[in-house]
Amino acid sequence: MTKFNIIYLSIFHQLKAKYKQKANSIALFYISILQISIVFLLGCFFLAFLTQMHVSVLAKSKAITLFIIIAAGIHFSNWLGYSGKQRKEMNAKYLKQKKVNYNLMVLAVIPIICVLFGFLLLQSL
Repeated sequence: MTKFNIIYLSIFHQLKAKYKQKANSIALFYISILQISIVFLLGCFFLAFLTQMHVSVLAKSKAITLFIIIAAGIHFSNWLGYSGKQRKEMNAKYLKQKKVNYNLMVLAVIPIICVLFGFLLLQSL
């Protein structure tokens, strides 16, 4: 299981007691936002790096379009991966392992920090 799977299941089990039917949707939305913010940070880093190297690879509008397509692909792939049979298999593996509970407040701040660092890198251009 990947780190994203473990974080997803940790959030799912913590929210399951409070929000029974919405726990899966909330955990799916969070893991998608986390992965999209990491892709945004990496994209900003490579944009800043390539600008410093005086390499022009993509126009700004094409980069934004590419980011939107990647974000939609990430969310769709998470929706397929964390729904149904595959989630039940991951849940069975997770319950056999030692449970890792992450603090929800820390997990909520991670995507915000990634986006802020991305904007910081864009400001340095």
